[in-house]
Amino acid sequence: MKWLHHRVPPPIVLIGFIAVAWGLSGPEVAQGVSVLQWLVVLVIFLIGSGFLCLGLMGFRRCRTTVNPLQPHAATTLVTSGIYSVSRNPMYVGFAFWLLAWVIWLDSGLSVIALVGYVSYIHWFQILPEERALMQRFGDPFIDYQQRVRPWL
Repeated sequence: MKWLHHRVPPPIVLIGFIAVAWGLSGPEVAQGVSVLQWLVVLVIFLIGSGFLCLGLMGFRRCRTTVNPLQPHAATTLVTSGIYSVSRNPMYVGFAFWLLAWVIWLDSGLSVIALVGYVSYIHWFQILPEERALMQRFGDPFIDYQQRVRPWL
């Protein structure tokens, strides 16, 4: 399965799992969504958007690549800001978006898509990225790994 490492852009992975969640939810998608449910979905979506934006801004501020398919091209190890809370805030943001979608779909079965997304990103994106970053940055990256969790 190593051929999957850094092959599919994470936004495409997210879209795929959004489709899986929709497919698992059945024909009665979001029937009778309550105001409270809409509010919860909106808040979770905004939290995810915050993680994404802050993650992108951290990379831009340090002038390093935001391309997740080429972690070896990183010029700077970003450890401040949102990166002091999570090593992968953009993936966390996508996970929050998918969680919001699952809640909107109102189908317990669609949670499988969220678990699938987190598993896929962890095994085929994060772990290979971290191997590349360890080769690139060495001990500073190892210290960072010990201080900050990969997700939350």
